[in-house]
Amino acid sequence: MAKRDRLSGNEAVAIALRQINPDVFPAFPITPSTEIPQYFASFVANGQVDTEFIPVESEHSSMSAAIGASAAGARSLTATSSCGLAYMWEELYIAASNRLPLALALVNRALSGPININCDHSDSMGSRDSGWIQIYAENNQEAYDNMVQAYRISEHKDVRLPIMICQDGFITSHAVENMELLEDEDVRNFVGEYEPENYLLNPECPMAVGPYSITDYYMEAKRNQAEGMKHVSRVVLEVAKEFANVSGRDYGLFEEYCMEDAEYAVVMIGSAAGTTKDAIDALRAKGEKVGLLKIRLYRPFPAEEIAKALSHVKAVAVMDRAEGYTNHGGPLGADVMAALFRARSQALAVNYIYGLGGRDVRVEDMEHVFAALKQIAKDGDAGETYRYLGIRE
Repeated sequence: MAKRDRLSGNEAVAIALRQINPDVFPAFPITPSTEIPQYFASFVANGQVDTEFIPVESEHSSMSAAIGASAAGARSLTATSSCGLAYMWEELYIAASNRLPLALALVNRALSGPININCDHSDSMGSRDSGWIQIYAENNQEAYDNMVQAYRISEHKDVRLPIMICQDGFITSHAVENMELLEDEDVRNFVGEYEPENYLLNPECPMAVGPYSITDYYMEAKRNQAEGMKHVSRVVLEVAKEFANVSGRDYGLFEEYCMEDAEYAVVMIGSAAGTTKDAIDALRAKGEKVGLLKIRLYRPFPAEEIAKALSHVKAVAVMDRAEGYTNHGGPLGADVMAALFRARSQALAVNYIYGLGGRDVRVEDMEHVFAALKQIAKDGDAGETYRYLGIRE
């Protein structure tokens, strides 16, 4: 039976972790993810979990310890944000290349510089090609639900890859929302016990983790990682279906909002999707055929499915909360436009950079985007495809 509560996103993720009861949690604080290990440390002190909680001296060490624990056969994780993620950059690739199914609770925050502690997606987007699964949340409920599903995805025998559960710094991590929690027993039964096939502390099967890979083997190792990624989308949908049976909440690779007959669509990630839904509701009341495609699974990127969902629109705006410095837009824009090109889509597409460093995104801002899409369709020309939203020129 679900329990109603009012929680911040950080507290919701910490509660999900308490219910999962992982084996090892190394942690080093950084705003705005600090509260996750802080809440969890209280669960450890109160005897509510039997997790080995390890305060370490840096984010590099926290991921290193999580990797060591996972390689030894333990269910492990850590949490971080922004420059903390950048500091563990080297270890992200090691975790993925060793096919270790550990988790990272990432609270998205702008990377320096200039120094900024507010939300954008530059940290996780910078690590998008490190070999990690990336799943994003719009709100606190989704952050909790995604964390409950995380280990079922990453530990699947066809996947065995690390997973990054992302939520927007301060916007969801610290804001309090009404939400529903599952019973502790339901989460434990859903997640199950971790039973790795091969691990360092298994005396029956001696093995090495992270050996030096010479030229003769390196490409095969990377191809092996890519094989694991090929199965992720299927496993995400399978796990989501089981989760719906437990929770009553449905998830997919992305969410389609008012897309059935939409002629103009926005594609985006994260909390600004809520603002966009409000704009869509207002425009729909005026008879405008507008919709939203909100990305949940970003890595691996569900290109074919996204192109199919956008196949009937006249114009689409891809919203990036991170700059790509390509002179063509951001990373989500590049991925979506490539998907549309391969599908030979006739939709006219533009890419907006928005919300950097926590810049507010208002309903009227998104109404402006939809108005621009309508004009693009009327003109039959996308015009400038690389745009900024809400900036003082």
